[in-house]
Amino acid sequence: MTQDTVRPAEPPAPAPSAARGGWSLVLPVKPLALAKSRLGPFAGARRPELALAFALDTVTAALACRSVGRVLVVTQDAIAAAELTRLGAVVVDGEPGGGLNPALAHGAEYARRIAPGAPLAVLSADLPALRPAELARVLRAVPATGRAFLADTPGIGTTLLACPPGHRLGPAFGGASRARHAAGGAQEIGLPDVPSVRRDVDTGADLTEALALGVGPHTAAVAAALV
Repeated sequence: MTQDTVRPAEPPAPAPSAARGGWSLVLPVKPLALAKSRLGPFAGARRPELALAFALDTVTAALACRSVGRVLVVTQDAIAAAELTRLGAVVVDGEPGGGLNPALAHGAEYARRIAPGAPLAVLSADLPALRPAELARVLRAVPATGRAFLADTPGIGTTLLACPPGHRLGPAFGGASRARHAAGGAQEIGLPDVPSVRRDVDTGADLTEALALGVGPHTAAVAAALV
């Protein structure tokens, strides 16, 4: 582990608030004991710690993005909720059950209530290399008249789904979500040079790629302890 694996620092954005303009971002965080099961062979007993580190670094970068007005996290995990609240995220409780997409729809509804005129996006919470400037570029590429999504690095899943005010988000995450979002009428964002927004982490190989991009300090610290 060297300093080259740590994401370069960027100037912090102003503190978010419900009154501030900008995008509402909704992130899902599973109970840490269940999260990132495919990282078990790589991370062992530190898998929950690594999952939390991903979320902390993702939220930190999202809050530092000048296009973002607020970050909302949907989670039932008390530890994750406390840590992410300390960063400045809004934790949405009352998750309805039924899996990832109902949870995201629940978070989106809450975001609409607190900031009804804001554009809305769902963002994966496992983007430890996320760069605020790259996220801002993706959000600027969302059309003003409909839904749009960004595919993950393998081109199978989705790391971001967004829509302007007045449009239904319609999340269809999980597995081959790129095809589902496209079939549902969302426009694919074709930016070629936003790798930190595409590189979600589910496996040890994914984490190696994220480390090469440069991850946030929480992930860097846990990953260093695994070497």
